[in-house]
Amino acid sequence: MTEYEKSQAGLPHIFDTPMVEMYNQAAILSDEYNRLSLSDVERQQELLGRLLKSKGSNVRIMPQFHCEFGSNITIGNNVFINFNSILMDNSEIVIGNNVRIGPNVSIYTVNHAVDPDERAEGICINQSVHICDKVWFGGDVKVLPGVTIGEGSIIGAGSVVTKSIPAGVIAVGNPCRVIRRITEQDKLNIEE
Repeated sequence: MTEYEKSQAGLPHIFDTPMVEMYNQAAILSDEYNRLSLSDVERQQELLGRLLKSKGSNVRIMPQFHCEFGSNITIGNNVFINFNSILMDNSEIVIGNNVRIGPNVSIYTVNHAVDPDERAEGICINQSVHICDKVWFGGDVKVLPGVTIGEGSIIGAGSVVTKSIPAGVIAVGNPCRVIRRITEQDKLNIEE
């Protein structure tokens, strides 16, 4: 089993030469993406198509966008990711439909070993992150490995999400905790 195969299976692994090459390819594509004019939407979509595992329609990722490999990121339809995002996709990151992600958000799927000797050897372990449909992240949110954010939930600005969050709630803080459910009283009832 290669180090990359171990990493995708959630097993301890090291970041070896083939993985460095994958990282470098993603860095080249994301660097080109970040240098494009915001009006060059066609070229942006082309580069995202080459970089990501898959993406739906109406996906907009503002610069500066950085990822580990890109090939482990799946994004649904109608997704907006604001400025300065970091998606450390050492393992799978799945972003559902109609998701809004604020500026300076980081999503991590990798952890270094806890034991200092193993950490010095470069041993890591990965866990996937799943963001369900209709989720909204405020600015400066950090999501740690192994987390799932339930459908329709809101993660408040500055939160550090260390554990999965259920559907239909507002959660905030460091560590992020549910403060309440989203209810019918939250509707703005805008007149057309």
